[in-house]
Amino acid sequence: QVQLVESGGGLVQAGGSLRLSCAASGSTSSITVMGWYRQAPGKQRELVATITSGGSTNYADSVKGRFTISRDNAKNTVYLQMNSLKAEDTAVYYCNVKRVISVSWGQGTQVTVSS
Repeated sequence: QVQLVESGGGLVQAGGSLRLSCAASGSTSSITVMGWYRQAPGKQRELVATITSGGSTNYADSVKGRFTISRDNAKNTVYLQMNSLKAEDTAVYYCNVKRVISVSWGQGTQVTVSS
C-alpha cells in the first residue's frame, strides 16, 4: 500500500501561481509513474501531467507551457508548478501513483482561480 499526502492548493487570482506537492509513503520501492489529475464540478476526472521514474513527462494540451511536473525520487515526492493560472484550471487536483501491482490516489486538494 502507498499513502499519499497532498498539499499546496488554495485560492489564487488569474495569472498567479501555485505549487502542489504530493508525498508518498509506505510501499514506495516499486513506484513507476507519478502524476496529477483534476476534476472540475460536473466534469470527469482528467489527466494533467505525469512523470516516470526516469523523468519522462506528459502533459495535457490545456496546461502545456504553463504547468511543470517534477519529482524527487529520494523523497518519493511529486510536484506540480502551476503558472499563469486561468479560471478554467479551477478543480480538485488529485495525486496519482502507479506501481506494477496497484494504483493509489491522494485525497485531493482544491485549487480555485478567481477571474
